[in-house]
Amino acid sequence: MRRILFSAAKILISAALLYLALRKVDLSELFSRFTVSSLFWIGVAIAVAFLQIFVGVLRWREISAACGAPLELGRAMRYNVIGAFFNQTLPSAIGGDAVRLWLVARAGAGWRAATYSIFVDRAIGLIALAVLIVASLPWSYTLITDPHGRSALLLIDFAALAGGLGFLIFGALKWRWLKTWWATHHIHACAVIANRVIFSRSRGPIIAVLSVLVHVLAVVVAWCVVQAIAAPISFGQIFLLVPPVMLITMMPISIAGWGVREATMSLAFGFAGLAANEGVNVSLLFGAVFFIVGAIGGLVWILSAEKAAQGSVPIGVPE
Repeated sequence: MRRILFSAAKILISAALLYLALRKVDLSELFSRFTVSSLFWIGVAIAVAFLQIFVGVLRWREISAACGAPLELGRAMRYNVIGAFFNQTLPSAIGGDAVRLWLVARAGAGWRAATYSIFVDRAIGLIALAVLIVASLPWSYTLITDPHGRSALLLIDFAALAGGLGFLIFGALKWRWLKTWWATHHIHACAVIANRVIFSRSRGPIIAVLSVLVHVLAVVVAWCVVQAIAAPISFGQIFLLVPPVMLITMMPISIAGWGVREATMSLAFGFAGLAANEGVNVSLLFGAVFFIVGAIGGLVWILSAEKAAQGSVPIGVPE
């Protein structure tokens, strides 16, 4: 019953925020801006979204290997594409993580290793996003002159950065009870793994580059959407505005980020002195691109061996 209530609450939040955001949008005007070149740019955006998934796969494989859950490249890609489908259907922006966890555990890696790999992967992605936003602050402050916008940006980003750094510091602590007490045991183990892979001479630089690239590709997807509707927005503006929006969208309070993303993008554009309705337009098409990617992931899921097996013998994990 509690799970149903949480799902219903997230649906209501998405619906309410979408309603408020769409009041600022003239959909007929938006559709009138579509041309043949718009289809080209949407196609490029979809291709970049799949490239983003592939880059995420490369990072996840590095982390999974450190967690004792090694994955073949093809299988990891399939799991992430399937996860993209469930990101669009389960009641949160990270629903696909739960499905990836289930797939990895079911493949024979074990629930602990699978859980650690997903949790650490998500934590490192969050830390990388927070660092990217902090590094962009000098330019963001030039773009966003509204004091409320600046304060909100600082609060959200430094909260995420503090959480990420606190997580890493937690893993560096050597107190014995952290490893034995049930409330801290697994979180501490994940933090230890995160420290190990981030500060590894072999894996660390690779994971850092891949983590930043994942978020840059999200910006490129948004830029392709801007080109599709010929919105008067530069790449630099999109680069500064999209990452903070993505950070807020990570909060699992809506369905696939719908509503939260549109409301936040509208506010971000307004704080930057841009048309708020253009922010909603970009956000809607950005979400549509990932909805299409998710739909393709749904086909992969339907045709996959994991779906066909329906609880049969687990698939072996490569040595």
